Amino acid sequence: MSLKIHFILVLALFGLPLFGENKLCPIMVEDEIDEEEVVEFEGKKVFLCCGGCVKKWNKSPKYYIKAMADMLPQFKGMEKQLRLDEVELIAQKFCPVYQDRVVTPESPSVELNGKKVFLYSTGALKRWNRDPDKYIQKAVKLGILPQDPKNKKIKGMTNPVKASTSAEKE
Repeated sequence: MSLKIHFILVLALFGLPLFGENKLCPIMVEDEIDEEEVVEFEGKKVFLCCGGCVKKWNKSPKYYIKAMADMLPQFKGMEKQLRLDEVELIAQKFCPVYQDRVVTPESPSVELNGKKVFLYSTGALKRWNRDPDKYIQKAVKLGILPQDPKNKKIKGMTNPVKASTSAEKE
């Protein structure tokens, strides 16, 4: 076998992305993809874990591409073509209830100290409302709640933003 074929087999064996495709869901970031849950965007396939993530992706594909660029190698180098500079990220990247799930400005939200906290779903919103302090404490320790002044600063757990966005202030 050629060296190239050996290399491809090693990548496949270790579950690393082949040919620029994602191997984990870019929305529920700890979930493996389901190869039947695939969407095509700008000629590139994006694999997701479930039908719910397909629906979320279809509402905000450019947002997920910009927020989760490391998980979506198939779009590397396409930032200008996709006009990702026009996509405004919110500082909060993950849901404080379901910490492995990405939130967007369209996600359900609650107010905390005059700022919006985004939640993954209405189910997450119901859980939050039952015991917000529990979720605030956990999220602050994980570094995923930039709206709280006690939030730990952990690289990659929030989105880089220049200033508070209009979505976070509303």
